[in-house]
Amino acid sequence: MSGPLEGTRVLDLTSVVMGPYATQLLADYGADVIKIEPPEGDVMRQSGPMRNPGMGHFYLTTNRNKRSVVLDLKKPDQRDALLRMAEQADVLVYNIRPKAMARLGLSYEEVSAAAPRIVYAGAYGFGRHGPYAARPAYDDLIQGMCGIPWLSRAAGAEPPRYAPMVLVDRIVGLQLCAAISSALVYRERTGHGQRLDVPMFEGMLSLVLGEHLAGRLYEPAEGAAGYQRSLAHDRRPYPTSDGYVCVLVYNDKHWRSFLTAIGQGALFETDARFSSQNARLAAISHVYGFLAATLAQRTTSEWLELFERADIPAARMYSIEDIVADEHVQATGFLRKVRHPSEGDILETAVPTEWSRSPPQMRRHAPRLGEHTEEVLAEFGLSPAGTEPAASKP
Repeated sequence: MSGPLEGTRVLDLTSVVMGPYATQLLADYGADVIKIEPPEGDVMRQSGPMRNPGMGHFYLTTNRNKRSVVLDLKKPDQRDALLRMAEQADVLVYNIRPKAMARLGLSYEEVSAAAPRIVYAGAYGFGRHGPYAARPAYDDLIQGMCGIPWLSRAAGAEPPRYAPMVLVDRIVGLQLCAAISSALVYRERTGHGQRLDVPMFEGMLSLVLGEHLAGRLYEPAEGAAGYQRSLAHDRRPYPTSDGYVCVLVYNDKHWRSFLTAIGQGALFETDARFSSQNARLAAISHVYGFLAATLAQRTTSEWLELFERADIPAARMYSIEDIVADEHVQATGFLRKVRHPSEGDILETAVPTEWSRSPPQMRRHAPRLGEHTEEVLAEFGLSPAGTEPAASKP
């Protein structure tokens, strides 16, 4: 097998990051993901750096193991071709607003009429039953509305910042992949397809509020919102005398070991602020401030050696170049050089899971625009133009 989803066929109408990331996960797990692109292609094809037009780095890292088919779904004949493809597919996934799908003649009602068993999955900004349903959404907007810049300022950043990565798209992409996989299991048990909605706003809120409702979890409130350990100003990579160290002195055992190692073991018994996990949380600014001031007194290597002896989790602060050179990354083969047929040598991350019976495999590189149009349409019995059934062979 080429993965646990081998034999599953996915029509992927998504673009940018969230949808392509989710469908790449499905493809990595063995699904035959057919990427349906407009004539101009996925917009992320143009996001550099790149070696060749239409093959930007973001596109290359979210579209492996897929096949690319060009269809102009605004044209009735090519929309009809997609519906004929849906009859033989298991999943159709999109990430534009539902009303836009309806304008294309590809609403759930229309698609499920042609393919009753299909899993029809939409990922977009906001749940369809709220007042924001028609709003456009991008990662930065959802980060802002979910409080991430506000939390960064509460934790000491000024001015407030978005997370320095496309965070929401990837997290909600994981939720989209999980929802589709679960719907496929349900269909295997019951025979029924269904519609899935995976909104970015609500999806990200489920993570943020799970941590930061804190005292506002209770009615009436038992304190302020915001998990204080995460918001402590000194919860960060700590400056040492020659660099930075990342360390989590967390539980009672860690604190006893750390205080003993620096010659202040009595503090655990004599200073109530260090005496228990809950006490440390209540005095988190003092506790982390003490840690920051202490760590500034020695080199990073000295601290790492001490932490290893004390069995306290710690690591150097890595740059991207450090990650590429890391001995564990190299030993596990997680980041490896592969040859792309048009882009030459590139670095590719491995599937970050291990399977004893159905291991995922790298079957295809990220495709060029329309690379598989004729091949795929022929498999569905359609002409290369996708407008009419292919002529039968004599």
